Amino acid sequence: MSIKIAIAEDNSFLLKAILDKLAIYPDLEVKFHGSNGLEFLEKLHVDPNIHLILMDIEMPKMNGIETVAEVTKKYPHIKTIMLTVFDNDEHIFRAIQAGANGYFLKEVSPPDLYQGILDTLAGGAAMTPSIALKTLKLLRNPPQFEEPKEEIKLTKREVEILEQTSKGLTYQQISENLFISPKTVRKHTENIYQKLQVHNKLEAVQKAVKNRIIEG
Repeated sequence: MSIKIAIAEDNSFLLKAILDKLAIYPDLEVKFHGSNGLEFLEKLHVDPNIHLILMDIEMPKMNGIETVAEVTKKYPHIKTIMLTVFDNDEHIFRAIQAGANGYFLKEVSPPDLYQGILDTLAGGAAMTPSIALKTLKLLRNPPQFEEPKEEIKLTKREVEILEQTSKGLTYQQISENLFISPKTVRKHTENIYQKLQVHNKLEAVQKAVKNRIIEG
């Protein structure tokens, strides 16, 4: 029997990355996805035959934590794993309070995500190890909910290129859209990687969303 999954994710680039991870496993079937909490709940109302939801946090109209709370209230049989670039204490605390069954960061490997889905459906609580550690600390100490923001300064052009990259565009497409050469796009991208301290497009987009440099 296939495991029926629904995804709430507003960034098309990150959505594709999630779908690629799930596609490796033939017993996982993605039934639908929504780009914000309201749209997702509407689709879930039409097709509630879902075993597990992978839920983003930062979404327009209705965020993931509010959406999880609604799912928990209306569909208590459906399991939810938060899948997000955010690992700050408040998000973890609020998500678990809202009824989330697990919490993974988006860079989770396909095998870890797959095992996490199986563990969650079996009644466990799947978490990225760093999240589990933070959760234990939250239980031991009252949450303060204050975290220093990482200061990253990108030029206007670099932000434009990141925004285009987050839509899944190639160097060639970005160069045509911004009227610059593909070589210039590549050079800007190298500078972006260096400033963000990342190694590829996916990591760059995830970190940019996490630091509010671009919209998620």
